[in-house]
Amino acid sequence: MKKQYQGVVVPMVTPLTASREIDREAVAKMMEEFAKNDISPLVLGTTGESASFSEKESLEMIKATVASKAPHQQVYAGVVSNLVEEQHRRGSQYLEQGVDAIVATLPAYYVLSDDQMKLHFEGLADHLKGPLLMYNIKATTQMSIPLSVVEEMSHHPHIWGLKDSERDISRMHAAIDHYQKRADFSFFCGWGAQSANSLRTGADGIVPSTGNIVPEMYKSLYTAAKEGDEEGAVHYQELTDEVAKIYQGGRSLGASLAALKVLLQQKGWCQAYLKPPLTELSKSEEEKVLSDWQTMMEQVK
Repeated sequence: MKKQYQGVVVPMVTPLTASREIDREAVAKMMEEFAKNDISPLVLGTTGESASFSEKESLEMIKATVASKAPHQQVYAGVVSNLVEEQHRRGSQYLEQGVDAIVATLPAYYVLSDDQMKLHFEGLADHLKGPLLMYNIKATTQMSIPLSVVEEMSHHPHIWGLKDSERDISRMHAAIDHYQKRADFSFFCGWGAQSANSLRTGADGIVPSTGNIVPEMYKSLYTAAKEGDEEGAVHYQELTDEVAKIYQGGRSLGASLAALKVLLQQKGWCQAYLKPPLTELSKSEEEKVLSDWQTMMEQVK
């Protein structure tokens, strides 16, 4: 079954210049690399430092991405804010600029009840009147969207899917089992280490941050999984897991983003600048990341 939303969707970093402005040339370069590997971007997600950008800056990133979009790519745009009205406004602006779907988290300051979660997503979907995917990421919102809430919201005419980054294997399989035969609702696994497993068991797509640096490996992983080549899928899962360890191992989320940008700078795709309050790695940390990367690449060869 071919669904409207599926495949490899990489939560794209937000490339910045030394003055912390959107680097449009780097955006175009990364979009080109993604397009070569049949990958679509999720811009302004967690990996894209979404919570740190103003409305003006966010819109600049959206425009740069849409302008670089290849015909076979879809652009997913993250909406992350504790202000409900701001989520409504930004989501509408992004759709007007040509993005294919909005991916929205819950407002994260207060812990919400199930009914409040439903009201939030229903209100956002009613306002947008365009494709919306719910984004469950307990690591940043401190809340898990219950699958009962997901099920109720899945029947809204403008809610088309769920991106789930919660590390709960039973929850993942329950959602996949429930939605894999629903033509109008897609399940995306945002847990990188479960990419191959989720696809093998029926997930519609994956959202791996490691795809920023090795998009070609995720193209191979996805193809193998969809063709029933379990050995090939496991092989690429193991490889991408090793890449993830290089920039994620022992680091906080913010520090891992800094390390990821170091690797991207080494490849010549973007610079290593981050938006405050995040900061770049120290020189010694940067050297360690690059050394580990070089060692792994030699082993892969």
